[in-house]
Amino acid sequence: MNSERMRGTSAGTFRAIGTAWIISGGLVAAVTGPLRLEHGSWAAAYQVLVAGIAQSALGAAQSALAPQPPSRATVVTELVAWNLGSVAVLAGTVLGAPLIVDAGGVLLVVALALLIRTVRGKGEGPAWALWMYRILLVVILTSIPIGLTLAHLRAP
Repeated sequence: MNSERMRGTSAGTFRAIGTAWIISGGLVAAVTGPLRLEHGSWAAAYQVLVAGIAQSALGAAQSALAPQPPSRATVVTELVAWNLGSVAVLAGTVLGAPLIVDAGGVLLVVALALLIRTVRGKGEGPAWALWMYRILLVVILTSIPIGLTLAHLRAP
């Protein structure tokens, strides 16, 4: 597969899975009120913002900014780690099981480490785009230990 096609396939996969998360978050938001789900609004926000929008944005940015397209194995590992991590964070929070949330946080860090590694050095594209990508990564990395701490503090 040529370089440009690999970039497009990678970005498209992140976008498709991210879109599925956004839709599922919308559905969760729609049933939160009527079903009085305790963690419903948080779960919907997490699905939309972290699992959906952040995944889509990071995948697109990686595809555009990486000096070389990441290998298929790297992309698969990023996707599996991000999505399993997100499922674990959601399940652990809803179940009140902070160790499951911790496992999800670790998987998210693995995905972020790979995303950082693939867009290193000068990268490709404008400097402002590289800085925005890196700032987004730092914001997410910073939020993970905060979320893990809150999961432990709120656990029964």
